[in-house]
Amino acid sequence: MPRPRMPRCLRFNPNVYYFKPRGIPLRILEEIVLKADELEALKLYEVDGLDQIEAAKKMKISQSTFARILDSANKKVANAIISGKAIRIDNSR
Repeated sequence: MPRPRMPRCLRFNPNVYYFKPRGIPLRILEEIVLKADELEALKLYEVDGLDQIEAAKKMKISQSTFARILDSANKKVANAIISGKAIRIDNSR
């Protein structure tokens, strides 16, 4: 039985929820779902320039958990860009 999931401290609330390749209707694109904690990790690390330890503290999670979330987010974004898929940002927390 896995441990219960610890609540993450998420402060960033985006005002957009989809990114897609230009010129292709959304209805025919495959979709990759980026979770709210993955988006928060990307923002803290890539945009705000925090190191993993500082970013993990802001999210109130361990550094190793932060690294796993960040790795998952980077793989999803790279897959969407390379494969021409839409990215849906899951707003549920």
